[in-house]
Amino acid sequence: MNKIITLVSFVCVFAFAKANAQQTSDYIVSDHYTKQEVQIEMRDGVKLHTTIYSPKDASQSYPILMQRTPYSCRPYGSDAYRPKIGPNEYLMKEGNIIVYQDVRGRWMSEGKYDNMRAFIPNKKGKQVDEASDTYDTIEWLVHNVSNNNGNVGTWGISYPGFYATYSLLSGHPALKASSPQACIGDFFFDDFHHNGAYLLSYWRATALFGYQKEGPTTEAWYEFPKLDSDDQFEFFLKTGPLSNLDAYYDESNEFWTQLKEHPNYDTFWKSRGIIQHLENIKPAVMTVGGLYDAEDLYGPWETYKNIEKRSDNYNTVVFGPWSHGDWARTKKRQAVGNVYFGDDISAYFQKDIETKFFNHFLKGTGEGDTGLPEAHVYDSGSKQWMSFEQWPPKESMSISFFLGKDKSLAGSPSSKYGAETFVSDPGNPVPYAEGKKMVFTPRKYMTDDQRFAASRDDVLMYETPVLEEDLTLVGDIMAKLTVATTGTSADWIVKVIDVYPDTIQNTEETEEGMQMAGYHQMVRSEVMRGRFRRSFEKPQPFEPGKEDEVFIKLQDVLHTFKKGHKLQIQVQSTWFPLIDLNPQIYVDNIFEAKKEDYTKQTHSVFHTSKIEFSILRK
Repeated sequence: MNKIITLVSFVCVFAFAKANAQQTSDYIVSDHYTKQEVQIEMRDGVKLHTTIYSPKDASQSYPILMQRTPYSCRPYGSDAYRPKIGPNEYLMKEGNIIVYQDVRGRWMSEGKYDNMRAFIPNKKGKQVDEASDTYDTIEWLVHNVSNNNGNVGTWGISYPGFYATYSLLSGHPALKASSPQACIGDFFFDDFHHNGAYLLSYWRATALFGYQKEGPTTEAWYEFPKLDSDDQFEFFLKTGPLSNLDAYYDESNEFWTQLKEHPNYDTFWKSRGIIQHLENIKPAVMTVGGLYDAEDLYGPWETYKNIEKRSDNYNTVVFGPWSHGDWARTKKRQAVGNVYFGDDISAYFQKDIETKFFNHFLKGTGEGDTGLPEAHVYDSGSKQWMSFEQWPPKESMSISFFLGKDKSLAGSPSSKYGAETFVSDPGNPVPYAEGKKMVFTPRKYMTDDQRFAASRDDVLMYETPVLEEDLTLVGDIMAKLTVATTGTSADWIVKVIDVYPDTIQNTEETEEGMQMAGYHQMVRSEVMRGRFRRSFEKPQPFEPGKEDEVFIKLQDVLHTFKKGHKLQIQVQSTWFPLIDLNPQIYVDNIFEAKKEDYTKQTHSVFHTSKIEFSILRK
């Protein structure tokens, strides 16, 4: 591997910092808990490193709360304590047996790591997956850890959230409750891909998941590539085709090889999806997500919805105005980027939602009313929590806005044959945020000001008149575009934007030089790689000049466009370097595209295109 420097993993450090974000100066974990480290043997003989924090007060029994992680259960050593343990400080202080485990092939655990290891429904003999490893771990814990009450709960954020979801497939009778949070559902739609488009913003994280270690270790064995420029917009634009990134990862990076060899939604990716297996789930589930989570928005919604469709268990969902993992922190003022949402939102969730959920199913009877709603979602426009008996709410109704002439959004098409056109140039792509500079796993762009994009010739803009009354969008959004292109390939990006009136004042979160008056807040956005418009398994080129349909599902929202605001839609074809550039000439594998494949093309969006919303009835 050339052009590489040794780094402590950003992702691991962030996950560890996040886990310790709630520490309080008046509480010392070692005063209240005893720590032990054990190697638990799995059915195939592989031993997994497991850290157990047990309350020193042995006068009562406690449930087990477990997190399995690829990001390390450090600090290692029986006398080295985390400053904070468990999902939140309330569960820590009231007493629970808290367990962390390095998953198979990571850090101090033995075995080979398999990124998003496929679930094996009918295992035989010594066949293993993350479900069997969870079962074997729980089985050991309930029989070997003193003072446990026989009830186990699992939780995790991001990748550990995926393992929390996976625990639901273990079938262990002691598992009573699980809270997958910001959980990955399918790597073709989360993190590294969105609807088949490759996210350059996660390219550096390929180092984290792609290299195998030689044996148990307390030190990072992977390395991040060193870029030639701090400005990643310029770096990726200068680098050109994805194939040129091979200079930074050789064949020893298994995940980079997998990405290149599987550009379509084939059996490799399908086998690694977890949501299709979520049926007949028995433990209680509380899925948690952030409405402005740039990393894992698809996974939490689809986890909740798939369990709801195919299981009869207790199943609830919580979505707040958070970016990735914000609910695990206790910052007073909750904001994403420039947009302030309110005070103590995460503390409220931790105390009155998360703690209540686990206590009911692990310390209470596990039966009867939990006192929690089926769906507890924050309205990011009116800035208040709302509770519903089901999601999407039965109080909703459908409405459509057509992309009309003169930049209008209307209830019917303004012209059956009319269209707007724009030239899409891979050499001058639309940046995902103003200023072009991109950071590793960007987050604030989810609420960023879109005025910069509205002024570009390669971004189409449509908006309503000033709203005369509040309009609340609830549930998912479907963009149904009628398009054409002079090329044979194209990406399509749709953004839903809240246009503020000129009376809105700045807050302490407003970045220098920014004015919230007239702010164009991105509420939801998504990309569809056009080749997958009919099938993710079997991509097809466009026929130049021919009208075609592209449907784009945007993830669920609960957002009130207030009276005096406007609802705006932007449509574009590049979003750089959040996603990679589309050559706009069809190639079988975009990871093998050449420089000469990248060409300017003219795209058309017809006035029969529409955006379908659900709105909340008054």
